[in-house]
Amino acid sequence: ALGLLAGVLLSLGALTGTIFLVAPAVGDQVRDLLINLPQFLADLDRNINGLVRRVPVLGRRAGESAQPGLLATSLGEVFGFLRGAAVPYLKGGVTFLIEGISVVVMAVYLARHPAVYTEGVVALVPPRRRELARSILRDLNITLRAWIVGQIVAMILLAVLTTIGLWLLGMPYFLAFGIFAGVAAIVPFFGVLLSTLLPALLALGSIGLAKAVAVAALGVGVHLIEANFVAPYVMERQVNLPPVITIAGVLLIGKLFGLTGLVIAVPILAFVMVLTRHILVGHMYGDPISETKPSGTVPADAEPTIAPVPAIP
Repeated sequence: ALGLLAGVLLSLGALTGTIFLVAPAVGDQVRDLLINLPQFLADLDRNINGLVRRVPVLGRRAGESAQPGLLATSLGEVFGFLRGAAVPYLKGGVTFLIEGISVVVMAVYLARHPAVYTEGVVALVPPRRRELARSILRDLNITLRAWIVGQIVAMILLAVLTTIGLWLLGMPYFLAFGIFAGVAAIVPFFGVLLSTLLPALLALGSIGLAKAVAVAALGVGVHLIEANFVAPYVMERQVNLPPVITIAGVLLIGKLFGLTGLVIAVPILAFVMVLTRHILVGHMYGDPISETKPSGTVPADAEPTIAPVPAIP
C-alpha cells in the first residue's frame, strides 16, 4: 500500500511540476490555434478539393454534386454553434473535470486504505458469507490498483512520445496536441482515435498530404507502443479485460453516464468481471476461481489467495 501511494504521489508530483513548466507554452499554443482555426479550416477545405482534382476517383466516390467549400462551411457552422453555447459547454467541462478528479482521488484512497472500507462492508454481510466477501473485496482492490497505475503510465507515456514526435516532425502546436493525447488516453480506444486524427487534419490543411500521413503514422506508432508495453504488462494482465468487452462497455457506460462514464468505464467493467467470477462462476456454479483471477497479481509459486468456493447448498 505504501509503495502504491508513493508511486502515485511521485507520478502526480512529476506531472504537476511538468504542467507548471509547460502550462504557459501550452496556453499560448492553444490560444493561437483557436485564433487561426478559421484559416486552418479554409486551408483544409482547399487542400481536400485539390486532392480530389488530382485523384478523380475520390471525387466520384464522394459524389460529383459535392459543393466546393462544403467542409469549411459545415465545420464553421459547428464551431459557430459551439461559440453560442460556450457557457453550457464550459459549465459541463468544469463539472467533468471536478468529477474526474474526484474519481481519481477516491480511487487512490480506496487503494491506499482498503482494510478500512473492507471491514465496514464485510460487517454488513452474514457471517457465513464473510470470507467470500473478503475475497471479492481483495480482488477489487487489486484491480483498482492496477487500473490506477496503468492509467497514469499510459497517459504520461502517450503525452511524452506524442509531444516529442510532433516536435521532430516540425508540427505547430506540438505541446497542445501532446498534452491532449495524454488526457484523451483516459477514454479507451476512442481517445486514441481522436488524438491521432486532430493533428493529422491540421497537417493536411496547413502543410500537405505527406505531412498528414507522417503525423497519422506517428500517432499509430505511439499507440502501438502503448498497446504492446503498457496494456499487456500493466492493464491487461491485472485488470484482465478483453478488448471487445471494453469497447462495448465504454459505449454503454458512456451513454448512461455521459463524459464521466467514459472515464470510469474500465474500472466499472473490471469490477463487474470480478463480481461475475466470484459470485456467478465460483459461488452459484461451484467452479474453482483461483485460476481465473487477474493474472500478474501474485508470483506463480505463491499460494493462492482465493480458495475455491463451494456452491450454495
